[in-house]
Amino acid sequence: MLTTDQRRRGGGRSREAGAGCVGPATLDDVDLRLLAEHFPTPFYAYSATAIRGRVAALREALAGLDARICFAVKANPNLGVLNLMAELGVGADIVSAGELRRSLHAGIPPERVVFSGVGKTEEEIALALAAGIWKFNVESADELRLLQRVAEGQGAIARAAVRVNPDVDAGTHEKISTGKAENKFGVSVEEARSWFAEASAYPNVRLDGLHAHIGSQILDVVPFRRALGRVAEFWRELAAAGHALDSIDVGGGLGVRYRADADRPVAVGEYAGAIRTALADFPGRIVLEPGRWLVAEAGVLVTRAIRIKPGVQRDFLVLDAAMNDLLRPALYEAWHDIVPLHAQARPPQRYDVVGPVCETGDTFARDRLLPRCEPGDLLLIAGAGAYGASMGSTYNSRPLPAEVLLDRGRYALVRRRQTFEEMVATEQLAQDWQRP
Repeated sequence: MLTTDQRRRGGGRSREAGAGCVGPATLDDVDLRLLAEHFPTPFYAYSATAIRGRVAALREALAGLDARICFAVKANPNLGVLNLMAELGVGADIVSAGELRRSLHAGIPPERVVFSGVGKTEEEIALALAAGIWKFNVESADELRLLQRVAEGQGAIARAAVRVNPDVDAGTHEKISTGKAENKFGVSVEEARSWFAEASAYPNVRLDGLHAHIGSQILDVVPFRRALGRVAEFWRELAAAGHALDSIDVGGGLGVRYRADADRPVAVGEYAGAIRTALADFPGRIVLEPGRWLVAEAGVLVTRAIRIKPGVQRDFLVLDAAMNDLLRPALYEAWHDIVPLHAQARPPQRYDVVGPVCETGDTFARDRLLPRCEPGDLLLIAGAGAYGASMGSTYNSRPLPAEVLLDRGRYALVRRRQTFEEMVATEQLAQDWQRP
């Protein structure tokens, strides 16, 4: 469910957004209508220029601070996108061995990698240690003990930050809230305090950092200020007790504009100002883990209308994109602007915009006002650069879509559309029967 504040800010489903104007057909100086002649719809397109702009804006806002930006790989793990991050000097925030392998393969150095997540396995920890990653964000006492055991076995020293749960409500969707006491992430300040007090019991773990991440798609600076204040207070307490910290990881969570006429994201300068105020005298490195903010608005999902199906209250606009391609509307009731790529203006009409998957939840928008559409029309679903392709599946045996990186009038295919043969390549008939 969406909060009252989210509805006020436009996080819900409005009846009036998206009125019937014709949207731009270009992204990063590439004509999407021409691109659709090269790649079957649906496909994702990402603007490299927009991503560079976000990285540059964040760096400018943090100027003068010893800050490290680590892209949250889960937002968009495409190798082409990760390689762009590597070229920009951005590190990686990973939550699995697969994301570690992707990051390294894309050219991100291990010394710029932080490993988060509540369920790191022994095998994943061993792989990350052997790779030489910079830091583990530890989220439980069991994980701390496991990290000590694995590091001792490798004769290594694992650098670690304690992920504290500041018990701050970020005011975001309940499924992407991570900073409240009832969420599964991090530990209380009380438990973290005991870890530092007992640090000598973990000779192969250098406990020299704090980490906090309170949620995602946050559109208000106040929760950031509250969380940063609590982290800063704990850091000062640790410093007074003789525990020197090398880094404070402030996580990510900056919201983006999914709905052009309503969402008002926190300005990056205001966000950086909150960090500067809370950690003004911190002598170590400040780590940020932006994901959505760097890539969401840089990406679109290009799709085509299959048919217009008459309904009782309004018509259904049936697209060839579906919930398996972009899950957020079905999973979070998330709003995405939908823009028909018509050559001329058309009168407005209301639609329920749906996909072909056999689920009522396969709905991108209800009662959405759009320029009148016809079968074969191209449309784009905006704000799809984060948690779009990365959350995709082959549900209904639909192949994974292509992904294309755009850059100042050029395009490069960074993932081709999956074939049926690739989809079933790991499956086989039950012929080799055995007993355990």
